[in-house]
Amino acid sequence: MGKETGGAIDWLLEEDEPSVRFLALTQLLEKSEKDSEVKATKKKIGVEGWAAEILAKQKPGGWWVHQENLYRPKYLSTNWMLLILSDLGLTKDDERISRAADLWRDRFSKADGGFGSDGASRSHLCIAGNTARALIRLGYTEDAKVRSALEWLVKEQASNGGWSCFGSGGNLDSWEGMSAFAAYPRAMWTKGIKSAVESGAEFYLRKSMDQQGARYEPWYRFHYPVHYYYDLLVGLDFMTSLGYGADKRLSNAVALLKEKRGQDGRWNLDKVHPDVEGGMADWYSKHSSQAPTPFTLEKPGRPSKMVTLRAMLVLKRLGE
Repeated sequence: MGKETGGAIDWLLEEDEPSVRFLALTQLLEKSEKDSEVKATKKKIGVEGWAAEILAKQKPGGWWVHQENLYRPKYLSTNWMLLILSDLGLTKDDERISRAADLWRDRFSKADGGFGSDGASRSHLCIAGNTARALIRLGYTEDAKVRSALEWLVKEQASNGGWSCFGSGGNLDSWEGMSAFAAYPRAMWTKGIKSAVESGAEFYLRKSMDQQGARYEPWYRFHYPVHYYYDLLVGLDFMTSLGYGADKRLSNAVALLKEKRGQDGRWNLDKVHPDVEGGMADWYSKHSSQAPTPFTLEKPGRPSKMVTLRAMLVLKRLGE
């Protein structure tokens, strides 16, 4: 292990943020959850740090902001808070999580088998993938509605192997289904999931993770929370988790990942999504009630523990 890598791991293991410390101990260093250090750290999640700050704003009924709509306002309401909490090591063993996640699952569950936002009659691909992934991480692996949503994602896959949240065909931005499959235990995969993953992986590899029309700059900067935005770290995360790290068609994305590492072994939070500049600025000026409020745990332009953790996990899976 190089000096820079060791320094970055020591930084992730600092006790000020128990979620990151827990994830670094269990995922990077592969310590057992029975380990005394791991157990002590896990007890602090939701009591100290980012997760505690988010949970402090939760309403008694389990939601954030208001009960009527769990999806809006972006990015402060229940949907978005649970997506973040699912990344921070909490599960439904915490009653605050189960209260919120049960509400979210039931409100977003649709008759067609997937998940969609409040009031929608049909499931939505990005929402279905995000909700399924988060619920799996929160401990709902055996839940019938989660299994149904995964099968719905299988059925909704386009013939070219991708998915699309915004129309017909497949596009790289519609990555959420792959991330849900990556979170789901392999022992529970159906033949349909296995086939969908293989086709989906080939779709991303065929496009070298970023070859879709004109160069799109947001894909080359790293961010957190991810929300439903794609970047090359998002893609590398689910592709290496699914076991495709050895494919040479990932080489350009991996090279970018390494180039963006600082001399201290850390990666910056490049920018906070959502983007409200460019083409979207005009739309939001006309629909101000739907304009999102950016939410972040860390400062853009500065080293990020969440981005660094994910980047180091990718390199670990690559044997580096």
